Amino acid sequence: MDNVEEPKEGGSTSSGTSSGADEKSPVQKMMRTNKKRQDLSNESFCDRFIIQNRGIFVTIFLLPASFLIRFFRYIYDWYVFLFVNLSSRHDERVAHISAQVREAAALKKKMCTARPGWHSMSLREGLYKKDSNVAKIEIPLRDVLELDEENLTVRVEPLVTMGQLSRYLLRKGYCLQVTPELDDLTAGGLVNGFGVETSSHKYGLIQHSCTRFEVVLANGDVVTCTEKDSPDLFAAIPWSHGTLGFLVSVDFKIIRCKSFVKMTYIPCHTQEQYLDAFEQESRDLTNDFVEGIVYTKEEGVIMKATLVDEVNKKQVNRIGYFWKPWFYKYVQTFLSRGETVTEYVPLTHYFHRHTRPLFWEMEEIIPFGDALWFRCLFGWLGPPHVKLLKKTQTETIRRLYEEHHVIQDMLIPMGALKDAINTFHDEIEVYPLWLCPMALLPSGDSGFMKPVVQDGQVVERMFVDLGAYGVPMVSNFEARDTLRRLESFVRKVKGYQALYADCFMDRDEFREMFDHTAYDTLRSRYGAVDAFPEIYDKISRAARR
Repeated sequence: MDNVEEPKEGGSTSSGTSSGADEKSPVQKMMRTNKKRQDLSNESFCDRFIIQNRGIFVTIFLLPASFLIRFFRYIYDWYVFLFVNLSSRHDERVAHISAQVREAAALKKKMCTARPGWHSMSLREGLYKKDSNVAKIEIPLRDVLELDEENLTVRVEPLVTMGQLSRYLLRKGYCLQVTPELDDLTAGGLVNGFGVETSSHKYGLIQHSCTRFEVVLANGDVVTCTEKDSPDLFAAIPWSHGTLGFLVSVDFKIIRCKSFVKMTYIPCHTQEQYLDAFEQESRDLTNDFVEGIVYTKEEGVIMKATLVDEVNKKQVNRIGYFWKPWFYKYVQTFLSRGETVTEYVPLTHYFHRHTRPLFWEMEEIIPFGDALWFRCLFGWLGPPHVKLLKKTQTETIRRLYEEHHVIQDMLIPMGALKDAINTFHDEIEVYPLWLCPMALLPSGDSGFMKPVVQDGQVVERMFVDLGAYGVPMVSNFEARDTLRRLESFVRKVKGYQALYADCFMDRDEFREMFDHTAYDTLRSRYGAVDAFPEIYDKISRAARR
């Protein structure tokens, strides 16, 4: 650390927390639940070897491959930026997409993108991608098109990643209002699906920072929509998962940024303490960023940050260097220190603080990944691309993840957060939990999500993304039944489920959670009913493998 204490290697950082010290392999952790204990002796030698040594496999093969992909992508981005007329190329490619759609429409085929399912950030792959009767539309759109410094917007194509876009903007002194974590997340996936970050208490989901969509409709027409032009379509594109048309560009609002964030860590040793601190900081709009990491039912660390240019050099912590401890492990050390600490973090490091450990999923993949020797020798290669991790999964690994692993983000009204954490503890007992506040802005009220309403009045616009990623420690975990109970709880408190994750709701329950009124009308108006699957038929667990 730059004048900041390093956490001790390999040991527990707090008397009440053990997750930081657990060096068990992914398989060992998955096998803790007795009821679902798997006998790997029935698997092939190859499967057993890969499962028991997956961390070594990822280190030797996937980390170098991921590094090379990022390197060549970086070179390509610079080449395109310097030598390619992006506006002309974009128009040509959109015209080709439109022609493909018209051809599929003439054959009365349903459509989806040709992008392989394993390229997505979802743990599963859509079965519709394997249907030979579905037309696969090539959409090779991955460029940053235009920076409008006068109106503070940036126009990008749907396959632009957050890592690519943040690098482009930060070089010019800007950043998105909402910059979701993880470099591989794409603009199109975040808009069509779900994107939240620690500035969302001020700016809402990433969809709330969009000013314009360019869409190819089911008949091949290319249209643009804004809050003033075709506002109904503009409001319905977010969360639509490509079932109203193909998104071919999006304009995001940007803000002028500063070089550092002044970051304060507030350790809390009771549930009441971390809930009170989290709500107070989330509703304080002088904070530019707010998040919390809950390590046990009673302990967590709340973090707040503001953008600054002037710093105390003795308090600068460059947390993004590859030899530094994983961020969540470092944050956990504040529980044992027992005092509120403030430091300064470079903005680029802050934006990607969860990228190296993939929040805390890397501990399941490379259990020794946060060891000092590993960080120093191999940390510069990481993290592995999620798509490569998916592509190299064996059937046995896929089954183990399905039966013994949870990846869920639930948007919970702030007033129901305590009940939500207690319910998650009782049903899955997965720690750490991620807390990220999100304001549902009035501009989003006509879409899939609504604020909490009682007696015709809006009573709550502040939600919390409660993220659970890991192996359930309860002895009675059954993936389908347990997650259905969690989904039922979320519907009861008027919350929402992120649809990249496993969704076990039936169609009626799904429609109870999400308001389909405008969506159904637009599907009929724009001829999408016969051209694209309905959202539920793309995201339900039955539609994914």
